[in-house]
Amino acid sequence: MVTTEQEAPGRATVAQRWLARLALVAAAAAVLVPLAGIGFRQSVALVLVGMAGLALTAAGMWWALTHKGLVRGLAVAVAVLAPLVVLVLYTSRGLLWVVLVAIGLLGVAVAAGRAALARDPGPGKMPEVDAPPPKRPFLIMNPRSGGGKVGRFGLKAKAEALGAEVALLEGPEIIDVGLLARQAVANGADLLGVAGGDGTQALVAGIAAEHDVPLLVISAGTRNHFALDLGLDREDPSRCLDALADGVELRIDLGFIAGRPFVNNASFGAYAAVVQSPAYRDDKTGTTLDQLPGLLAGQSGPRLVARAGNVTVQSPQAVLVSNNQYGMGDIAGLGRRARIDRGTLGMFAVTVSSAVQAAGLLRGANSRGLTSLTSPEVVIDADTAQIPVGVDGEALVLDTPVRCTIQPAALRVRVPRDRPGVPDAKPQINWQRLRRMALTVSGPGGG
Repeated sequence: MVTTEQEAPGRATVAQRWLARLALVAAAAAVLVPLAGIGFRQSVALVLVGMAGLALTAAGMWWALTHKGLVRGLAVAVAVLAPLVVLVLYTSRGLLWVVLVAIGLLGVAVAAGRAALARDPGPGKMPEVDAPPPKRPFLIMNPRSGGGKVGRFGLKAKAEALGAEVALLEGPEIIDVGLLARQAVANGADLLGVAGGDGTQALVAGIAAEHDVPLLVISAGTRNHFALDLGLDREDPSRCLDALADGVELRIDLGFIAGRPFVNNASFGAYAAVVQSPAYRDDKTGTTLDQLPGLLAGQSGPRLVARAGNVTVQSPQAVLVSNNQYGMGDIAGLGRRARIDRGTLGMFAVTVSSAVQAAGLLRGANSRGLTSLTSPEVVIDADTAQIPVGVDGEALVLDTPVRCTIQPAALRVRVPRDRPGVPDAKPQINWQRLRRMALTVSGPGGG
């Protein structure tokens, strides 16, 4: 795996040192308890059986995704039965208590280690500046977005009460959102806002950046990934409107793919190909299971090549290029960005060609099948003239090579002064760092 350098940690505090010591003691106890309770041979057997079960589960899932019919059925059976067989073996040999104690101690070690590392200086918050209320805000709202959040939260009436002009995308004719936003700026709008999905947010964001007017993001979409990384309230989108009266501004980056702006990410490979299917909208699960075998096994779909800086990834099954890098601390972190103002793209590529490599994904960030890096430019090429791409949830087909770039500090975003904020990402466990912290002794002045 290719990754980026981490920021140099600061001096450890007393609390950090004791948490690091607790993490190391708990991790050591997780190893020593089985040795003391059941001996060396049985401890080794216990670990090997558990690892075999995990590997078979991962391999079974890979076979299920890359095959159809009887092989898929057998693969699902392997993925389900492997952990059950391991559990039965542990129970029949009277070893289940050892496993539970060891897992509990490892949980304490990880929790204490993360608590210690979380006290290190993080990436910090994006700087914000005071901003006067806009005089002529113009908001575009999609009543169908997010299952009807615009109507459910009374967003139109609340925005108009705050002095905004609101345009509803009611149809039935197709409305050119970009043209609507451009006309609003030409008529004197000094703020553009969107209550809709991330794809619509990105389209209007590009126009706002082009004319240097602030963008107001209203979390009325389905997933609201952009709103999450801006620290907005995703449960009550009406709170986003508070920025019209008492707001601050953030300067963030804007990604571009083939000249089209994106606020979150662009996806290539298996996922992007599946969502292109006309059947995907009506049967997401069935369409995915039907098309994935050919895409993952390389029997269908274009053969991709991803280039970022001096790194080239050959034949990845999936590539995600993001406006700034997603976290890698845990599964949830893969959907979050601590900051969107570092002037760089993130690239996350998956290259798996066998069940063995699929099992290797259990190593997480250390897996050879994963590539994570940052670069100001990412180029995706293929053996076809065009490839499917998902851009902020929108299905597109683009000419190859597809060039992704970043425009630093391109977008002014108006957010409420009082907002939930961006949740802190869980840090990756770094045992070397924890060992150094644990062995640090405070000096005469207390360290």
